[in-house]
Amino acid sequence: MVLLMNTAQRQATYEDLLKVPDILVAEILDGELITSPRPAFPHARATSVIRGEIDPFDRRLGGPGGVGGWWILFEPELHLGADILVPDLAGWRRERMPVLMDEPYSTLAPDWVCEVVSRGTARVDRIRKMPIYAREGVRHLWLVHPSLQTLEVYRLEGQQWVVASSHVGAEAARAEPFEAIELDMSRWWLEEA
Repeated sequence: MVLLMNTAQRQATYEDLLKVPDILVAEILDGELITSPRPAFPHARATSVIRGEIDPFDRRLGGPGGVGGWWILFEPELHLGADILVPDLAGWRRERMPVLMDEPYSTLAPDWVCEVVSRGTARVDRIRKMPIYAREGVRHLWLVHPSLQTLEVYRLEGQQWVVASSHVGAEAARAEPFEAIELDMSRWWLEEA
């Protein structure tokens, strides 16, 4: 369930966001404070496994153990213009962000974002956040739906998102910008009881 703050009188501020209890994820989109509960297990499972699968990219280029060239982070806080977003996963190419600074948030838009969608967050992820990511020049966006067992891969062309690929169920997938490795989507979903 996503809660929206009534901003008819004023725009939400970072101070409003800091007052939100840690049991909620808080974001400011178009001046509106939006909170959602911490992820349920289907969401957490997908996010954890995806992060593990793309780990070979989160290394120095040419270093041991992987392709390298990226920083990949869980739930980083992004300050993009007046908007504050918390994607499930985000990645920056090291050529654009050579060093991760000791800061609580980034003002540099990532090159890739992954949003794991639930019933409660689908509208916010698609209608509110996707246009912000496009405006800020995020090159790739993944929407992962644990309940539908799907991965939608988007590429930014100009200011428009285009579907680069779609994947479903337990298939193996190659997905931009990490197409150098094959993803085992069968591990992303909770097993049937």
